[in-house]
Order: sequence, then C-alpha cells, then structure tokens
Amino acid sequence: MHHIWIKDIKENDAVRGDYLVTSKTMGKTRQGNSFLTLTLIDKTGTIEARVWDKVEELSAQFREHDVVTITGQASTYRNQVQIQIHELKQNTSPVDPAMFQESTPKDIPHMLSELKALARHIENRHLRTLVQSFMADNRFILQFKKAPAAKHFHHGYLGGLLEHTLAVSQMAVKLVEQYPDLDRDLLLAGAILHDIGKIDELNFELSIEYSDQGRLLGHIVLGVLMVEERLKSMKDFPTELATRLKHLILSHHGEFDFGSPKRPKFLEAFALHLIDDLDAKINGLSKLLKEDRQEGSWTAFNHLFQRYLFKGNSASRGNKKDQDAKFKEQEQRYLFPVDL
Repeated sequence: MHHIWIKDIKENDAVRGDYLVTSKTMGKTRQGNSFLTLTLIDKTGTIEARVWDKVEELSAQFREHDVVTITGQASTYRNQVQIQIHELKQNTSPVDPAMFQESTPKDIPHMLSELKALARHIENRHLRTLVQSFMADNRFILQFKKAPAAKHFHHGYLGGLLEHTLAVSQMAVKLVEQYPDLDRDLLLAGAILHDIGKIDELNFELSIEYSDQGRLLGHIVLGVLMVEERLKSMKDFPTELATRLKHLILSHHGEFDFGSPKRPKFLEAFALHLIDDLDAKINGLSKLLKEDRQEGSWTAFNHLFQRYLFKGNSASRGNKKDQDAKFKEQEQRYLFPVDL
C-alpha cells in the first residue's frame, strides 16, 4: 500500500498508509456516542485524526506508540486539516524507524568533527580535559549524535542535539570576538555541555518521548550529574571553575518559568542563555513557518507565542535560487544594456 506523507495531505484527499500513534483519547458526542481522537505522525509532520464508527472495536486493536495502518479521508476543521479514519488496524510487521523520525538535514559526521575541533581549542587544560572526556567516549557520542534536542519546538529530530550544540558553540566563539570580557574557554565549555543531559531525558526510537529520568529530573539536572561524575576522576579540577561551569548548565534556560533551576548570575551565564535561546527560537520558528497549513500570509494563531506569525506574501517568499537568478539577470542588463 502506497504511503501518503503527512506533509502532502490536503483537504478531500483519500489517505492511506502507516502512521505512528503518539496520543489516543476517547470522547463522547453530545448524543452520547463514542469517538476517538488520535495524533498521528510520520517523518514529515503531525496530524490529528478522528474515528467515528466502530470506535470500541477499533480502539481495542492498538495502543499509544503503536504503528497503525489506516485508510481515511482528509477534511478541514477550524482551518486545520485532519483525517476521518474509515479503517484502522495495528501494523505488527517490522517497520523502518526512518519513516517516523525526521533527521537533521545537515551532515552528522561533519558536524561532529567541527564540534570536536572546537573542544580541542579550549585553552584551559581543566576544561579541555573535561570536555574531551565526553568527546572521546564512544558510548556517549553514539547517543549524542543521534539524539533530538527537544520533543516539540526546536531541533526536534534525530541529530538535532548535535546540530543545536554546534550552532550554540560556534556562536559562543563569535560572541567572544565581539565581547572580549567574556571568558572564551568557560563559555565554550558550557556551550558544548549545556544540553548533554538530553541523551538521558529523551527516548527516540520510533518517536520522541520523555524517559522516566527525563520526567523526574530533567535534562538540566541530568547534565550536571553527568559532569559531576566525570569530575570525580579529575582531582585537581579547580572547585570554583567547576561551580561556574555547573552554574552555566543550571541557568541556561534563563528563568524559573522556563524550567531553569537557577537564573544567570555572571556574564558567561547570561551569554549562554541568550545564544541558546536565539538558536532554539530561530530553528523552531523557521520550522513552524514552513509547516503551517493556513492559507494566506499569516499562520494560524500560535499558542506558544500567543500571536499570529507573518509568513509573507508569495512575492517575498521566493527561494534563494530564484532571487539569485533575478539578481544576476538584473546585473547583466545593467552591465550590458540593450541598445534600443
């Protein structure tokens, strides 16, 4: 059966394929009839689906986090496309995880090489030894280069953690060029290590879900524990430096309301919070704008940011290749005008 990718589903389309169920809730209509609301995903996106007929019979066939084979019809409800499911069954055949997990568009070996090169250029020997102890740990790296950076908003795909960490680390180096009062080694070490706890916070086999450790402790605490474990074998590591590094990890979310156990209390901590937040928001907003299904120049109302977001009109949304081609054409006309 040919799979219809979620990103390609439009109103009135016949839908068929294998999808991963990430949420499943039973509801009742005003008439007292049961219905199911499902959240389905594949690697191209997420879509809501409803089951109105044979609800109890179909519900008994699968659970959350199962892969199901469906046929149905796409419709629009409150300006959002959803699937009305006609037939559904659990898929018990082996499935390819790549069908359900989006991956970073960037080259993972190259990114890892870039991050390791940055680690080697940390001049403070204590910080360099600590960071390189993670970079040289094959078991850690195996998870680190595969892990997503988040479940939902930013870099929420395989390889996302490495992509995000490299971007924050590269911005840290550039920031020090602009603000030389910053301690380059401390900021760079904090940038490389700030999200390492996410390899234990998240499970990411078929879908991205929080682990028990993730729900109970969170990646910030887990990251500090990982650093403390490494420091046990580094007896000469300065206590104050260790404290400052752990504060970078503990405060990088910036505010208590954003899950930060501590708020930044020195320059490098403020800097790390700001560049971490910048990279997360640019990545998350870019993805949101690309995937929005609302027609016109504006997205649907975004509850995370409590606003509509402007996508631009068709003239301003031309891709870079088209824009470059138009520029070159105009340049040629300027250099070699037609003699009329």
